[in-house]
Amino acid sequence: MKTSIKKFDEEIEMVRAKTIRPKLLLHACCAPCASSVLETLVDDFDVTVYFYNPNISPKSEFETRLEEIKRYLDLVHPNIKIIAPVWDENDFFTTINGFQEEPEGGARCSKCFELRLTATKNEAKAMGFDYFATTLTVSPLKNAERINAIGEALSTDGCKYLVSDFKKRDGYKKSIELSTKYGLYRQNYCGCIFSKRD
Repeated sequence: MKTSIKKFDEEIEMVRAKTIRPKLLLHACCAPCASSVLETLVDDFDVTVYFYNPNISPKSEFETRLEEIKRYLDLVHPNIKIIAPVWDENDFFTTINGFQEEPEGGARCSKCFELRLTATKNEAKAMGFDYFATTLTVSPLKNAERINAIGEALSTDGCKYLVSDFKKRDGYKKSIELSTKYGLYRQNYCGCIFSKRD
């Protein structure tokens, strides 16, 4: 079985062989995670950031992270657009109903990944993007294999999921360096009330 990094490298080789840069919708959870991922992608894709995170709680935390990613884009990637659907925590709570007591990193997280990747894929397909991806795999606390399995299951011919493990090749280390360089707000929990509790 091919590793995530091998699949990513093969896909990038195919992208570079094309004369037209593909459009990619990148689900992002925060500025620090987006920072190093964008550094990896911007040379090969026309990227738009998709900030869909109904799991982030409270609303003030959601707003802080959204404003910080906008600030980062203005500073470093002013040509990259951001799409930010209105925060509605009901999307999250409906999705994880029955999984509230699961441990951090367990089935509740898988349901949350699926919620956010499904929304990203649907938006990407509706807007004519060639690819969709997520910054979630840059975190050493996130299971890239599980995230990629969800993304690949959502992939279609018209809108392909970009398999990744952005923490590899010092991606996570780079995100910390960029966060320091630009003074980015770094939260101390994933986002939901359960990750904060745990």
